[in-house]
Amino acid sequence: MAANTISLSNVAASKNLNSFQSRAFIAPPTIFFPVASAKSKPGELSLSSTTLSRSRVRAGASQLMNEPLNDQRSISSPTVVEVDLGDRSYPIYIGAGLLDHSELLQRHVHGKRVLVVTNDRVAPLYLDKTIDALTRGNPNVTVESVILPDGEKYKDMDTLMKVFDKAIESRLDRRCTFVALGGGVIGDMCGYAAASYLRGVNFIQIPTTVMAQVDSSVGGKTGINHRLGKNLIGAFYQPQCVLVDTDTLNTLPDREMASGLAEVIKYGLIRDAEFFEWQEKNIEALLARDPAALAFAIKRSCENKADVVSQDEKESGLRATLNLGHTFGHAIETGFGYGEWLHGEAVAAGTVMAVDMSYRLGWIDESIVKRVNKILVRAKLPTTPPESMTVSMFKSIMAVDKKVADGLLRLILLKGPLGNCVFTGDYDREALDATLRAFSKS
Repeated sequence: MAANTISLSNVAASKNLNSFQSRAFIAPPTIFFPVASAKSKPGELSLSSTTLSRSRVRAGASQLMNEPLNDQRSISSPTVVEVDLGDRSYPIYIGAGLLDHSELLQRHVHGKRVLVVTNDRVAPLYLDKTIDALTRGNPNVTVESVILPDGEKYKDMDTLMKVFDKAIESRLDRRCTFVALGGGVIGDMCGYAAASYLRGVNFIQIPTTVMAQVDSSVGGKTGINHRLGKNLIGAFYQPQCVLVDTDTLNTLPDREMASGLAEVIKYGLIRDAEFFEWQEKNIEALLARDPAALAFAIKRSCENKADVVSQDEKESGLRATLNLGHTFGHAIETGFGYGEWLHGEAVAAGTVMAVDMSYRLGWIDESIVKRVNKILVRAKLPTTPPESMTVSMFKSIMAVDKKVADGLLRLILLKGPLGNCVFTGDYDREALDATLRAFSKS
């Protein structure tokens, strides 16, 4: 194995994956994940398999799948996935109606001043409810809010300054708490503002999109875009908690629902083959917003994300594998114009390109290529980039990707059976060129 390659191996588990039937699920088999091996050669990070620690999951999958999601019992006992980061560990609460359960939020509020950061689409739906949850039975807490314009194109320094303006004008001190109420853009911006304001204040994530609930709200990546590249300015800064109220998905537009599924599919491809097989059987249930299917997909995705983050918080290697398809996808978002395609749409097309390149390298068989294309089509996601994207556009934008090291573009590619991937710069450049030519204009 080359020194700049990180390889992930997936341990095969039971072939009899439980299928989705009548909204009743059985706990899925054990998920296997990689950890660094003590037998690594000098200059090489070799990864072997181990089971996910069940101590991080306080409520089992059988509980989540077999209980009605709208009753009082599920509100008082949300599923909890723990992000294990030592003294900076925090819980991810998952369940329906959690914004009606005020103590979940209030236990993570520091001080008496709160700033809720949201956008003009989410505010009319959930801002009042969030303020009520923060203040109910707690009159000493006062809440300010700042409502930003909605969209990826506003994830920039000018818009970020509106958060700082509000915080400074409100004279918020270091004991205040920022609350991100919205999708991935709001979560990234609020988190970066919290990391920067007075050199760091407490913050909470309340994600309201599938994309944010399964991925961007977990793990502490915060930041804004630059006109030359996506997410190039930011910080790693962990929240106090993530509160996933699945009821907020009831108001999510169909296009954004589909977009979020790109990240769900990613987890299966890179490290959880059984989860991918479950998705193949249940993708229509997810699109139809079946509450039990969504709750299971969110929980399983968060378990995957939390396990990776706990091992590699600052993305020194393992965490980079969560970016399957993102290098190509970010180039699409930057080149085509922020917000023209949703993030998940760009990642879906980028994933197809990464899979195509993996196949050209001889690292996967054709059946995986076909399965990836099929599930993305069923999920109503694009499988090719916009026609305006050219080979030169891809190359120039990818050259400033965060995963470039010493002038070498490293990519996340599939290798081996389903559920395995590598993060590597050791690949035939002709395979990359061939993929770019196949999917874009010369």
